[in-house]
Amino acid sequence: MLHRRTLLTTIGAATLVPAAPAILRAAETPGVTATEIRLGNTMPYSGPASAYGTIGKAIAARFKMANDEGSFAGRKVKFISYDDGYSPPKTFEQTRRLIEEDKVAALFADLGTPTNSAIQRYVNQKKVPHLFLATGADKWGDYKHFPWTIGWQPSYVTEAQVYAKYILKQKPDAKIGILYQNDDFGKDYLTGMRDVLKGNYEKQVKTVSFEVTDATIDSQLVSLQADGIDVLMTIATPKFAAQSIRKVAQMNWKPMHVLTGVSVSVGAVMIPAGPENGVGIISSAYLKDPTDQRWDNDAGMKQWRAFMAKYYPDGDLKDGGNVSGFAFTHTMLHVLAQCGNDLSRENIMKQATSLHDLENPVLLPGIKLNTGPTNYHPVRQLQLMRWTGKTWDLFGDIIEGAST
Repeated sequence: MLHRRTLLTTIGAATLVPAAPAILRAAETPGVTATEIRLGNTMPYSGPASAYGTIGKAIAARFKMANDEGSFAGRKVKFISYDDGYSPPKTFEQTRRLIEEDKVAALFADLGTPTNSAIQRYVNQKKVPHLFLATGADKWGDYKHFPWTIGWQPSYVTEAQVYAKYILKQKPDAKIGILYQNDDFGKDYLTGMRDVLKGNYEKQVKTVSFEVTDATIDSQLVSLQADGIDVLMTIATPKFAAQSIRKVAQMNWKPMHVLTGVSVSVGAVMIPAGPENGVGIISSAYLKDPTDQRWDNDAGMKQWRAFMAKYYPDGDLKDGGNVSGFAFTHTMLHVLAQCGNDLSRENIMKQATSLHDLENPVLLPGIKLNTGPTNYHPVRQLQLMRWTGKTWDLFGDIIEGAST
C-alpha cells in the first residue's frame, strides 16, 4: 500500500540499455551500486495540494513497469518518494534526508513552485541533478545560476502570454481580474500578462491574491465581481481552482473564465467543481486528456491505459495527473538509458540537457522535447482548449513559447 504521510517505494527501470558489468564504485558515484540507482522525490501526498499526490503514485508505478521489463546496465531504479505536504520547510527536510541519508543519485519530478524554491540553492550547492520538476515556474530555466535544476513543462510565463494574446483578440478592452496564489507560481502569470499588455496592464488588470493556507477564496471573487470584471483568470492549484469554479457559478457570474493549465484535471477539478459549472472555461494543454474521446484509439493513450490497468489499477483514469506522471517518467527513463554505464551525477545532468526532438506517447501531436546547455525548458509548446461540460475541446494551432 502507498502511505499518505511518507511514501517509500522501491521500483525498477527500463530495458533500453543491455546489461553490462558495473565499473563504477559507489563511493565515487552517489546513489549507484552494482545493482541499483536511487532517485529521490518529494510530493504532496497530504496537505492543501494533495490532489497532486497521484502523480507520485503514477511515477512509482511507471518505474515498477520498467523494472519488470529490464534494467539499466544491470541496475534497477530504487525510487524514494517522501510526503512534504506542500510545505517548503518540510520539503527542505525531506530533501536533505534524500541527499544526505538515502544518498540518491538525483532528484526527479519534485512537485510545486514554493517547495522547489526552498531547495533549489541547496541542491545546486550539493551538485545533485534536480530534474524535470513538476512545476512550470519560469526560473527553472535559469541555467546560469542554477545549472543542476531543470524544468519539464511549459513555463507559466509563456502560458500567461498565450492567454493574454487570446483575451486581447476576443475582448481587446476587457477589464481583467486575476485571482492568483501568492507565490512564485502565481506571480509568473502576472509577469506573462505584463509582457503582452505592456502599458495597458495597470489600466486593464486588477489582481487579488490568496495564500495556500487559506480556507476559501470566496471574498476575493466577490470583490472582483463587484469591480465589473469581464475576464477572470484563476491561477490556483486544484483545491482552489475547483472552489473558484463553484463560487463563480453560485454568484451567477458570467465572465470569460481562464484557468491555469495545472488545474484542468477532469477527475481532480472539473468533476468536483460540478462539470456544468465550468462550461466555456478556457485553458491550455500539452498532454493528451484521458477523457477526450479523440484519443480512444491513439497508440500512446492505449499504452497509458494498459499501464494504468496493470500497474496502477486504483488510479483515476479521468485524472490528468496520472498522465503527467507517466510523461515525466518516460523522459527520465530515456535520460537514464542515454547514460549507459556512466550514471555519475555529471553525466545524468549532461544527458538531461541533451534531448533532441524527443517524442513522448502522451504529449499532444507535434509537441516534442528539446533541451540543451542553454535551454532548460524541455516543453515549449501548448494548445488552447475549452471545457464542454464533459471534456476539454482543443482548438487552434500548437503554439510555440519563447520563454528564457
